[in-house]
Amino acid sequence: MDSDIEIAQRARLKCIGEIAARLDIPEAHLEPYGHYKAKLSLDYIDGLAGKPDGKLILVTAISPTPAGEGKTTTTVGLGDALNRIGRKTIICLREPSLGPVFGVKGGAAGGGYAQVVPMEDINLHFTGDFSAIALANNLLAAMLDNHIHHGNELGIDLRRITWKRVIDMNDRALRQTVGSLGGPANGCPREDGFDIVAASEVMAIFCLATSLEDLKARLGNMVVGYTREQKPVCARELKAHGAMTVLLKDALRPNLVQTLENNPAFIHGGPFANIAHGCNSVIATQSALKLADYAVTEAGFGADLGAEKFVDIKCRKSGLRPAACAIVATMRALKYHGGVDLKQLDSENLIALEAGLVNLERHVNNVRRHYGIACVVAINRFTADTDAELALVRSRVESLGAKVVLAEHWARGGAGAEALAHEVMRLADSPARFSFVYDNEDSLWDKMTKVATRIYGAAGISAPVKVRQQIDKLQADGYGHYPICVAKTQSSFSTNAGLRGAPSGHTVAVREVRLAAGAEFVVMICGDIMTMPGLPKVPSAERIDVDENGKVVGLF
Repeated sequence: MDSDIEIAQRARLKCIGEIAARLDIPEAHLEPYGHYKAKLSLDYIDGLAGKPDGKLILVTAISPTPAGEGKTTTTVGLGDALNRIGRKTIICLREPSLGPVFGVKGGAAGGGYAQVVPMEDINLHFTGDFSAIALANNLLAAMLDNHIHHGNELGIDLRRITWKRVIDMNDRALRQTVGSLGGPANGCPREDGFDIVAASEVMAIFCLATSLEDLKARLGNMVVGYTREQKPVCARELKAHGAMTVLLKDALRPNLVQTLENNPAFIHGGPFANIAHGCNSVIATQSALKLADYAVTEAGFGADLGAEKFVDIKCRKSGLRPAACAIVATMRALKYHGGVDLKQLDSENLIALEAGLVNLERHVNNVRRHYGIACVVAINRFTADTDAELALVRSRVESLGAKVVLAEHWARGGAGAEALAHEVMRLADSPARFSFVYDNEDSLWDKMTKVATRIYGAAGISAPVKVRQQIDKLQADGYGHYPICVAKTQSSFSTNAGLRGAPSGHTVAVREVRLAAGAEFVVMICGDIMTMPGLPKVPSAERIDVDENGKVVGLF
């Protein structure tokens, strides 16, 4: 069986100008990065404002498992299928982070015959967007420490600095650090730490900004720390936001690439959904809707995380409204949620499958009832799946009012997802009932409570006295109208990664709260989730290499 990278390396790519021409994008508005990828001019995007929008399709999934579900693969396959049946479609994905590429995933550009290419470039340095975001973030950190070193005119309390440096790598050793050691010439020693780039507020702003002006204003509003009187200090006061915008101005242009079937794809921005808001850039999504009949996008991890933030943050802020949703599942993953060991997932086990179906059922109910989006369950098919398993899943899902469609895009590309494409089109033509999980006017505490009880099935939430006081202060300081961004494990509806299926009645413990004033949301950190991941015992980096001919090997 060929690996993903072997399939990608055999692909017959078209020059990116040909892909752009299919969308009627003039060559003058492309900035090529080699032959097969390019950035799209912001001036051209501004000129699209008067065009009607196509229909937005959201792809999400059940709670992820080590068995894999194939959400990105399904997004690509669905986009290819829509193009095959004559609907001009653009795929909108996030950029992979090097942390998971070298850590767990080994690549994140789809799989099999449903991939975006050039796969190696996309998974590695791509067009340098992540580097620009890291540089902008760390420029602000350097200017903050420099301001303190040269007299601290703003009176920043070193004990109340909230801004962290970032790196696009999983490195647990950098979670908590002490900086500026070595004497007065090196600044004032203080506790510090690193987050991964995907968790940075700069990344969130990058993906929510609608223009350079909006980007600059949001960067200026970021709070980096507080004075002794607990007055917030913003990046604007350090005069850092202008230079940060300069570093990000080229990165803000969406990246155009293609699928294995030479269909257009925008890949832009990359916040994780377990520690950030989990959606690609608003600019890329809005541009795709102006240029095509359909834009197919994904939200990170399960529908309780990425899809909830897609709805309550991205859609709330941008005015985007999905016309339909595909929820991706596999028989293997459902049996895992039913308690089966990883090594036994290829054997038929209807008892475990029935037990694990509660996870899918909750996601379907959440999408239909709480997000108000018509949905289809896309079963990413494996050869070991049996007719009896499919019949059970179909029966349970149809009892909820949704359909199940088998998809074989991994093995057959767009041809294997045509049935899914037809069902998505049918749903997209149905009346919309879109809704948010909470209202802007709800308090921050009530917003967190509604997400926990309505989406996670929890009995309620809790927080230490200090954290509750911080939430109350943010409310009193005028940030209560912001949406919340929950950082928690992706592996469970609870904050315990080991609880499979659909646990209910648990308490969601909020252990930390962070203000993201530029992104305009409040981060609620729950359980033991970390904003700087660590590498596994055997990281994917051990398998990634370059052979004697200069070809990359080991990317999945």
